[in-house]
Amino acid sequence: MKSIRHKAVTAGALAVLAIGGTLAATAPASAATTGAYNGACGKGYEVFTSTPIKSSQTTVAATTYVAYSSADKQWCAVTVRSKPGARVFMEVTLDTWTTSTTPARDAGSYTTYAGPVYKDLPAPGQCMTWSGSIDISYNSDIGLCP
Repeated sequence: MKSIRHKAVTAGALAVLAIGGTLAATAPASAATTGAYNGACGKGYEVFTSTPIKSSQTTVAATTYVAYSSADKQWCAVTVRSKPGARVFMEVTLDTWTTSTTPARDAGSYTTYAGPVYKDLPAPGQCMTWSGSIDISYNSDIGLCP
């Protein structure tokens, strides 16, 4: 009887460890979720793409969203923190590639987001390029070519 009870306790302990291991294994995935687009670009802007800014391999500290308004014929970008908090350096830049010399940029010490910044629809043959920063983490991308 003692042997059966011991096996049952051991099996129960292993089940708890297995569940705990599963929960621990899934915890970083929730830390990697991005902050939602906050509508900062204004009415009529639809998000076309986003670029995560990771502070580690599994943690997304912020996300740069690129949105477009067909009514305004403008692109907009905003960098949104995953978790608002104390003021920290944040930046968002939006530009056309390859010929622009005037990027739209907002940088400063923010608690929630940097931007919005706006840029007119690029000429044929040009693409949009965007970047975002939070603290010392940075990411950029290019695309949305007409």
